[in-house]
Amino acid sequence: MTPAYSDKELKILYPKNLKLQLVQVLLRHGERTPVSGRFQNAGLTPYWPYCGAAQRFTSVVKTPKNGETKWGELHWRRRLEIFGSDDEPRIAEGPNGAPDSICNLGELTDRGRDTTYALGQRLRHLYVNQLEFMPNLISDADMFYLRATPIPRALESLQQTFWGMYPSSTRTGDFPITTIVTRTPADETLFPNDSNCRRLNQLSRAFAQRTADRWNESPDMKYLSSLISSYMPGNAPVAVDSHPRLSGIMDTVNSTRAHGPATKLPNKFYDKKAISIIEKISTEEWFSGYRESKEYRLLGSGSLMGDIVSRMMGSIEGKGNDGLSAVGFSGSQGPRGRGRKTGIKFALSGCHDTTLAAAMASVGAYKGEAAVWPPYTSHLALELFKDSHEGQGAETKSPGPTSQPGIGLWDSFGALFGSKPEDGNEPFIRKPTEKLNASEKKSIEGYYVRMRFNDHILTVPGCAAAGKHLDGDVSFCTLAAFKDIVDKFTPRHWKASCLMNLEEPRFPREPEPSGF
Repeated sequence: MTPAYSDKELKILYPKNLKLQLVQVLLRHGERTPVSGRFQNAGLTPYWPYCGAAQRFTSVVKTPKNGETKWGELHWRRRLEIFGSDDEPRIAEGPNGAPDSICNLGELTDRGRDTTYALGQRLRHLYVNQLEFMPNLISDADMFYLRATPIPRALESLQQTFWGMYPSSTRTGDFPITTIVTRTPADETLFPNDSNCRRLNQLSRAFAQRTADRWNESPDMKYLSSLISSYMPGNAPVAVDSHPRLSGIMDTVNSTRAHGPATKLPNKFYDKKAISIIEKISTEEWFSGYRESKEYRLLGSGSLMGDIVSRMMGSIEGKGNDGLSAVGFSGSQGPRGRGRKTGIKFALSGCHDTTLAAAMASVGAYKGEAAVWPPYTSHLALELFKDSHEGQGAETKSPGPTSQPGIGLWDSFGALFGSKPEDGNEPFIRKPTEKLNASEKKSIEGYYVRMRFNDHILTVPGCAAAGKHLDGDVSFCTLAAFKDIVDKFTPRHWKASCLMNLEEPRFPREPEPSGF
């Protein structure tokens, strides 16, 4: 991680006239084992001894007794059983022959737990110690919106980060159970969900094939083959769509680079030029669609970005629609958290590399230092500010008419997926910019959005015009401008959109650059 901001940097990055109101952080999980056991022929063991958590798992158990229910905990350790040479069961062992602390494929390692805990400490230093935005001591977590994907390493990384931000010494003795929000795989939006979206699956395959067509016979790919094809099945050349795929090779290389000498590949895999080529081509395969196609953005990241903007709008509205209703309870005066919390101040989501890159690429911010494959424990912060000097912020012009992908689907799919919502009944937090009335547009004036990736400041091209950013600093988009950009690829009904255009071309007929 880069060093913490100095006092001089803080004064520039957080101007006095801007009051921080809401922070939303997307974090990639920490270091993990490869998701597939590749390159055993290169001497790489498939069983890595880096998961100390496997010796100290805890499960909730229920004990019914005399009509009463008691909840307890079962402490247990895991040992991984595999096929032996004659198909007999045997316990997996690491390179040192030990059967404990063995990781499963794709599992968060001890190193990953260390770095995500350190991320939490870093967030605490910035938002608690330096900015004093968050309290030093908390009695509950209901000012947090905590969410993770169904993948265990994402949930565990979220937990480690929260624990690092608020360790036990900073929580009161009566601290209640923390709420973490999850979704079923079919409803998940914290990663590009092509497994549950047919049209997104079509698009992602098309862009992957285009990348393969561009690069498979290139000098760069031939260079990679000259180094490592001897370790490929049948000495096959390396290709975008080889087996393993180029991105799979990158997965194993990055996992081994992050861990100890007992799980290393031959030195050829760590050639600097080779690593640069692999990352360049893999980022094109996975993320160029967000830069080039409005439909790709709508299906791959639109729901997530729409939710992020909705929480900003809900924070301004002040009626608990900023995520508080998900973690608190419904009271007579609307959603409330324990300790009478009336709003979310910090949202923290455990997710994946594809989440962060998709979010940045969809708003045109995936460029410069940010245009890399997001390393383990990367984080993307989206901060909402309020100009405390009323009337002295950038002049916000009323947004003009914009096209809204997904609106027309109600006409075709209304009978199948539900009635078309009446414009007047749309909630403020989800209403497209073009449908905000004069009072609603006025209510979001003086608010600004800024994005930071691993503490590097990002800029959104559509916010560069006069009146769409803070005077003197284009990294602070007006909320109206940022929302207008996101509105253009926020689906009105994601599942219905996933079933549309299945017979249409996979690539846009005209350029559809992101960030505008």
